[in-house]
Amino acid sequence: MPLPTVAIIGRPNVGKSTLFNRLVGKKLALVDDQPGVTRDRREADAHLLGLDFRIIDTAGFENEDIATLPGRMRAQTQAALDEADVALFLVDARDGLTPIDEEIARWLRVADVPVILAANKAEGRLAQSSIYEAMSLGFDDPIALSAEHGEGIADLFDALRPYIERLEQEIEEEDPEDPDAILKLAVVGRPNAGKSTLINRILNQERLITGPEAGITRDSIAIDWVWTDAENKDRRVRLIDTAGMRKRAKVQEKLEKLSVADALRAVDFAEVVVLLLDATKGLEVQDLKIADKVLQEGRALVIALNKWDVAENASSLFNGVKGALDEGLAQVKGVPLLTVSGATGKGLDVLLRVAFETRAAWSRRTSTGALNRWFEKAIEANPPPAPGGKRIKPRYITQNKTRPPTFVLFGTRVDLLPESYRRYLVNSMRKEFDMGAVPVRLMLRASSNPFDHDK
Repeated sequence: MPLPTVAIIGRPNVGKSTLFNRLVGKKLALVDDQPGVTRDRREADAHLLGLDFRIIDTAGFENEDIATLPGRMRAQTQAALDEADVALFLVDARDGLTPIDEEIARWLRVADVPVILAANKAEGRLAQSSIYEAMSLGFDDPIALSAEHGEGIADLFDALRPYIERLEQEIEEEDPEDPDAILKLAVVGRPNAGKSTLINRILNQERLITGPEAGITRDSIAIDWVWTDAENKDRRVRLIDTAGMRKRAKVQEKLEKLSVADALRAVDFAEVVVLLLDATKGLEVQDLKIADKVLQEGRALVIALNKWDVAENASSLFNGVKGALDEGLAQVKGVPLLTVSGATGKGLDVLLRVAFETRAAWSRRTSTGALNRWFEKAIEANPPPAPGGKRIKPRYITQNKTRPPTFVLFGTRVDLLPESYRRYLVNSMRKEFDMGAVPVRLMLRASSNPFDHDK
């Protein structure tokens, strides 16, 4: 059974994301004194004194037209409330009640969800009068909290416990190399490449806020979903939307720096990363830098040209991008390049199928016997050089890790192998074992035996 879900509701800047981070135990949500930092709803597993539940951080509730960005943020808050088993209504004990607090209270009173009222920033005596004032909102007595300092957490536990303990918890251990395990799939790219629109189309719902304004997404948002493939098999996916990554020189605002850092953490968390390009703008240097970062982190990479439905000179565009990728990503040839449209849904099933196939190659383990049979043939076909007249003698190779595939080559003076020969071995191994374009790491271990004097 699923974990019970708690949604944090409140006006902007009352400390919702700070409380979210406190309950999750990590700084997942961006926090800043500027109101309106959180725009999409964000979910994570929370742990509170032995209670396990799903927590949703929401955008600040504002009374704006749905066509505006604040209005679309409010729609996301409504969607979070629809999913929740409990609403945690947060007010600011320093500022006292505001008309927006009272409007939220009226909204929550008619919702079919139990409400726990909490007054945040309640440290110090000055907050006491605001806590008493919050009793007028028509809920049970407010819990006095300080999300920043961790005060009042025991009282929050007592309030949440009856709801959390209603559902029986199941803990499922997954083998990370199991082909049926949940696929952690991150979507990255420059601002306005259409990442959130693409994910909304995959989910077939307006799960993420989209619009013409650049930089709407700030947090990395993870969404669990089930995709039914062409064989009618359900495949679990964790989709991760990320903030757009501009050139470092253009990233000036503190919030954007935090957003980019958050996107890079999402890459670390993911198994497969989709780099989304805007087909109306083609490939830029920043795209290659993002792709290189993904590969350096050892993640499997898929590149998708989005907005293909409005691309001009499609054939020449595709061939031009493919050629530039082969030249710009010399360390990994043949990264999958697909065409998709977040607006029409074109190519999305192919994208997901390729993502699962790429993860399988990224997770594959090759037996030592098969490796060394290939290794002997590769060495015989192209013997290593002898720098300074001293022979390099590779002895054997083994795979010590997957995800990404990592191999260790043992022998005499193998640490002197030139980079060109290492590339030869990696490329030959890719071809022999059908590894595709996933990153492959080759480590060299030269003999430390003082009696080993092979010439």
